[in-house]
Amino acid sequence: MAFRFVHTADLHLDSPLRSLSLRNADLATLVGDATRQALVRIVDLCLDEQVDALIIAGDLYDGDQTSMKTARFLASQMQRLHEAGISVFKIRGNHDALSKITQELVLPPSVKVFSGRAEAIELARGGLNVAIHGLSFAKPQAPESLLPKYKAPISGAVNLGIMHTSLAGAPGHDLYAPCSVADLHGSGFDYWALGHIHQRTHHAGLKTVIMPGMPQGRDINEAGEKTVSLVTVGDDGTVSVEERLTSLAQFARVTVDVSPAEDWRGLVDLIGHAVEEERLRTRSDHLVARLRLVGMTPLSFAMRRDADLLLSEAEQRAERTGRAWIEKLELDVQALSVRPQQTTSDPVHELGALMRDDVMPAHGYRAQVRDMVQGLLDDLPPESRRFAGSDPAAFERFLEDLIREGGEDLLARLAAVPAEDG
Repeated sequence: MAFRFVHTADLHLDSPLRSLSLRNADLATLVGDATRQALVRIVDLCLDEQVDALIIAGDLYDGDQTSMKTARFLASQMQRLHEAGISVFKIRGNHDALSKITQELVLPPSVKVFSGRAEAIELARGGLNVAIHGLSFAKPQAPESLLPKYKAPISGAVNLGIMHTSLAGAPGHDLYAPCSVADLHGSGFDYWALGHIHQRTHHAGLKTVIMPGMPQGRDINEAGEKTVSLVTVGDDGTVSVEERLTSLAQFARVTVDVSPAEDWRGLVDLIGHAVEEERLRTRSDHLVARLRLVGMTPLSFAMRRDADLLLSEAEQRAERTGRAWIEKLELDVQALSVRPQQTTSDPVHELGALMRDDVMPAHGYRAQVRDMVQGLLDDLPPESRRFAGSDPAAFERFLEDLIREGGEDLLARLAAVPAEDG
């Protein structure tokens, strides 16, 4: 008799919105509720597939949670599984270790929350013996590998391990319970249910090692469709994995080359077509797009000057597309250069040439901008400084973009280029 379970991690229930503009209340509501809806979908999947268990590999909560509304919601979903005879096996990750409601919440007896001491729970499904191993974070930090603390694989059983780990490290993630994928494959466990890194990865090797990623993205840095694993352990101990979609809202970066646009209406049409195409590729219920407009165009000044109008036009086209939203509009467009043999008495063009040729390349000007930006960063808390890059090379690229785009924005506001009605 097969043993089947759903493996997920990093739900971060009721995580606060981080970079989403709150001026669009409907979009904020959609994304703000998406983590809850992802859990509902996970529970629905468990019920529809009649699995034996749900495994949650850490970070069910999002840090220092105090909301009992979150607790009640979670308890109600766990009760649905309990009534269907589906067990839940959960470990605490670094965010769960910070959560206050974890100590107050009463869950059904079918929910097993592993402690800070390694345990192994043995189950029998017909002639198949299964051992589920788990170990929770006792504190928010875990600078050393937890693998040596796990109990040894149980002979004669299919051994499933649950671990919250950064593995060898990943961009954007601090180092937590580090260990190597090779060590996991060589541990004697048949399946490792991992958590912590928000990007899904199947680590190929002798055994099955899965980092499922998060089931619902929360901002543009967690773009793409999000899923969970539906795992079947056969009577012969073989393991098969299916990926199942869970995300309600799917973030996506959409680049639009606006060079072909000859007028404002053509520009809006290009944006609309790009949103429609991305919507068709999106399997999740909603598309939340960040548009990046690129290219050389005579509309450059008008686009920068009337960026708010252009955003409104894009939002209207997204609304017409259906279940599509515009999270932000980024402009990386340049005005068509005036050829050397051409002459112009337009003072804005002359100022633009002076800025590009003499002012912006000057070492002193760049140094002043660098000092100003560094002073602003010094006044911000560490977690709010990442927009300017995480290393010296990225910081220099940020400065380059800031200087160039700042100059373009200034010229756009000086230019008398009326936007055509769309």
